[in-house]
Amino acid sequence: MSTTTFAAVSAVKQRSDTEFSVDLSPAWTIGGRPNGGYLLAAVARAATVVSGHPDVLAASAHYLRSPEPGPAEIEVEVLRTGRTATQLRGRLLKDGVPQVEALLTLGVLGAAEPFWQDGVPRPEFGAFADEPWGDAELTPGIAIRDEIDVRFDRPIADGPSGRGELRALLALPGDEPFDPVSLLFAVDALPPATFDIAPSGWVPTLELTAYVRARPAPGPVRVLHRAHLIGDGRVDESCHVWDSAGTLVAQGTQLAGIRIG
Repeated sequence: MSTTTFAAVSAVKQRSDTEFSVDLSPAWTIGGRPNGGYLLAAVARAATVVSGHPDVLAASAHYLRSPEPGPAEIEVEVLRTGRTATQLRGRLLKDGVPQVEALLTLGVLGAAEPFWQDGVPRPEFGAFADEPWGDAELTPGIAIRDEIDVRFDRPIADGPSGRGELRALLALPGDEPFDPVSLLFAVDALPPATFDIAPSGWVPTLELTAYVRARPAPGPVRVLHRAHLIGDGRVDESCHVWDSAGTLVAQGTQLAGIRIG
């Protein structure tokens, strides 16, 4: 696993009050294209500089194009600043062409215990693998697998179970602690949950929404990634992320394209 931190590869450089540059890493790609959660995290990184509030609470991104790695630009617009939250629009561009459009809400994450959470899936996992994610031949062209540590509680090599569900332990390079920005990556870090249903080609994200619920405790996070409905060449998926203390720290939903077979 790489020792180059997520904070480093998603770092932005401020060029003006609302404009930033970013160098999209070729290491955080799938089939040569940057991971969608990674792109959203870079936009959020810029938003935290502009916002009057420090923590990402919610972010929703539409992926217009799939940029190549390398230099890119980020523009941030403040839509509203309130007492408890700031709403912003973020746009990632490549050579002046929009690639990702995002809306974000930033505020301050508290430390209070949830009032009610029985609607959340139970964080029930089996024993995680001793070695990181699969053999290289099972995941060709996925450079990102060398950057993160993903250990499933059921080997992908065993084939689909038909449940449409992946459960894994996820760690960042060098055991870097997760923060509200890197949690935006965590909800999109695993392979498509459709791996547990049927073989497919690339499953490109069309839209990704993430909620950050709490600041995570140090250590790896546990991720439950589920597919819900496949039809008309699209699939919707949900993702829940718990920290090392068992606290739900992030959840996400996404709509992606898919070709089965």
